[in-house]
Amino acid sequence: MNLSRDIQQVEPRDGARFGGKALALANLCRRGFPLPETMCISVDAYWQFVRSAGLRERILLELHRKHFGDMRWEEIWDAALRIRSFFLRAPFPPVLAKELSTRLGECFGQRPVAVRASVPEEDNGKASFVGLHDSFLNVQGARAMLDRIRLVWASLWSDRALLYRQELGLDIERSAMAVVVQAMVAGDRSGVALSRDPQNARQAVVEAVYGLNEGLADGTVEPDRWLLDRRTGRVVAHHPPVRRQYAVRPVGTGTALRPLAKELADQPPLSAEQTRQVWNLARQAEQECGSPRDLEWTYREDQLFALQCRPATVLAPDDERSWYLNLKRSYGNLRQLHARITGELIPEMAAVAAALASVALADLPPALLADELRKRRVAVDHWRQVYRHAFIPFAHGVRLFAQVYNDMVKPQNPYEFLSLLADTGLWSVRRNQALQRLAHQANREGGALAALASDRLDRAPASFRLAVEGFLAEFGSMFDRLGIGEMRERHLADLLREFGRHPVRVPNASRRDLVAAFVGSFPATDRERANDLLELARTSYRLRDDDNLHLGQIEAELARAVRLARERLRLILGDRAASVPEEIIPLLLRDARETAVLPEPTTVAPPTSGQGESHPVAARQLVGEPAGPGLVSGVARVLTSPADFFSFQGGEILVCDTIDPNLSFVVPLAAGIVESQGGMLIHGAIIAWEYGLPCVTGIADATKLIPDGARVTVDGYLGSVTVETPPAQSPAAS
Repeated sequence: MNLSRDIQQVEPRDGARFGGKALALANLCRRGFPLPETMCISVDAYWQFVRSAGLRERILLELHRKHFGDMRWEEIWDAALRIRSFFLRAPFPPVLAKELSTRLGECFGQRPVAVRASVPEEDNGKASFVGLHDSFLNVQGARAMLDRIRLVWASLWSDRALLYRQELGLDIERSAMAVVVQAMVAGDRSGVALSRDPQNARQAVVEAVYGLNEGLADGTVEPDRWLLDRRTGRVVAHHPPVRRQYAVRPVGTGTALRPLAKELADQPPLSAEQTRQVWNLARQAEQECGSPRDLEWTYREDQLFALQCRPATVLAPDDERSWYLNLKRSYGNLRQLHARITGELIPEMAAVAAALASVALADLPPALLADELRKRRVAVDHWRQVYRHAFIPFAHGVRLFAQVYNDMVKPQNPYEFLSLLADTGLWSVRRNQALQRLAHQANREGGALAALASDRLDRAPASFRLAVEGFLAEFGSMFDRLGIGEMRERHLADLLREFGRHPVRVPNASRRDLVAAFVGSFPATDRERANDLLELARTSYRLRDDDNLHLGQIEAELARAVRLARERLRLILGDRAASVPEEIIPLLLRDARETAVLPEPTTVAPPTSGQGESHPVAARQLVGEPAGPGLVSGVARVLTSPADFFSFQGGEILVCDTIDPNLSFVVPLAAGIVESQGGMLIHGAIIAWEYGLPCVTGIADATKLIPDGARVTVDGYLGSVTVETPPAQSPAAS
């Protein structure tokens, strides 16, 4: 079977084999558009690779651990990471490798190329996969090209692509990937052109940067932007940026950013005539293809090349594809985001929380308390959006590092990279270490032990009391955030007794040998960047565990106001105040007469017989996501409220919906962890890995399916939990 074709040989009927990108370029090529030398690899090569390695069954297993619609983005990312690892470790079938290597060598030799995804579904004109799959620039040699082709195939199963395919209702099980390999043009000016402006149908858009397009595509280089009359090409407006850097093709692979010379920084990349030439190329592409086009182009000296051409799509306001694209961040973009988070957002969040905390809510009359509630709700909604669009994307510093680590090292365990991120100074780990020091101090001081036994820390020796006050000054806010501030000393006494009775785990240390192997896998010229990437990942990892604490301070201030408002309403409504929706509390505070229209609560008695009668079903084995390697058996302790966590006993298996950072003090006491929420980047999984605990996440309804007190086995390698004996028969935990 002929697995590849030159771009001139791709016919209009070949979309299902070579994909929409290849089809669009072939259409331009037939009409004489200036293109670099281009070769297309069909989906048949993809299927040969997948079938020979038995990947289809393994992919389906990953995607059916849980109903896809119920998976959080962390779980989808984990599945995508494991699938990518399958592709990395699967050998090329010898016959396929020989055929592709021969063709690539004949076509390109040692010239650098770009390796890009070409999606068959994009040929139907109803979907645009731009930015959802991987592309690789500056790839040299047939062996390196095969490695990048393998990664382009793997990107068919990226989290972004999976989410988008689900939204479109495409058959994931039948999805396949073609590849376009294109001679690299070392352009000195590059950009994109939209033959029709998504915001104004009478205009076209040209964007340009110095150097290669990579900086524009990942957002690290801001482009010059021209708006042109669609009919005449006349420039309507020009928006110049501050020009600081540009992307180049370095020695080795990929691209790199370089400072822009002052004489270039002071002038736009395109002259008026060149801007018109780019517009004209996009206009011609639209005329040939019959619909508005999104054209990627580059100039090498004075020669203009078309690199990619696709339908120009306009995202609807509620189109989530912008969110999926937001999940992919480059190294340069993440560094910029880090500077913004640490230099601007976190200080601003702290200032907002402090300002809210300073308000004496108890002194406010009802009308002003109502205003304060609205103000706090607006603040919480705003910062949740900031969290979604800044903090969550920055968590993908871990994701980027994981991908680079696995690509370079190809470890047996796709989560090995996490061992390099341990010991980063997590707030929750520092708090747990402080608890352990307090417990050791209590064991040394008899009076302190007696005070703990009686829940009367005020009767402890002065030295211990001073240590407790120091702990509460640094970490006591966790009790307020959990809504149990008034019980802080009693709960602290419970914790210290348990820490003192049981040996607790200590956090894993960073693996220096793994760090050396990772850095050593890079060429000598790239090792500084490898170290920078590791440091960025460690910062991202730490913030992923700590970031909710910053948001939680603002949310806690809203909760404080809501609690006080309900206490006021209880004087009017009695017990009904507890069920009043938060959004109407301000109305009721402003006008007590509104209580007249508040509906009486209704209850529906559960059926006692007949078809509606429920029968409990005992689960034997539950499948989730592997989130911490290890195998352990013990007694399950199901925790459903913050107060439950303070009664947790050492050596038990922790079962909960999710572990808030404020509740992760139990982790050093646990033998294993099971969570309903899934993903390696949720807080419970992060701290489980930090302490080296077997952990399984993503088991829907785990707190309902696993009986409290049952003996269970947690398999953190496979991601499964086996219920061995029911609570009544469960022996003591070993």
